[in-house]
Amino acid sequence: QVQLVESGGGLVLPGGSLRLSCVASGTDFRTYTTGWYRQRPGGQRESIGSVPSGHSRNSVDVLNGRFTISRDNDKNTVYLQIHNVRPDDEAVYYCNLWNRIGDQLNDYWGQGTQVTVTS
Repeated sequence: QVQLVESGGGLVLPGGSLRLSCVASGTDFRTYTTGWYRQRPGGQRESIGSVPSGHSRNSVDVLNGRFTISRDNDKNTVYLQIHNVRPDDEAVYYCNLWNRIGDQLNDYWGQGTQVTVTS
């Protein structure tokens, strides 16, 4: 059974930084593309970015470099670092794992972690 468990959410001040973690179990993490999505209040779930399989440690900067997504295959973990937090970053953040083997799409989600921006 594949499980994704996020952590690191909570209260953050504007201008602060936050790192979310997502630990995967029950599957070979290395073979998946992994990434993060978020759902802001009243909005739809939207993609932040992803890191492909095939690299033990890889990171990408997205959204003008304010977000960094990185993975550590040795720890079966994907991270989302948010720099210079803004009020509109308030959302539930979800990690995702997916791959395709032949005709089969494997797609897994975490339960979400809430980030609340408060002054």
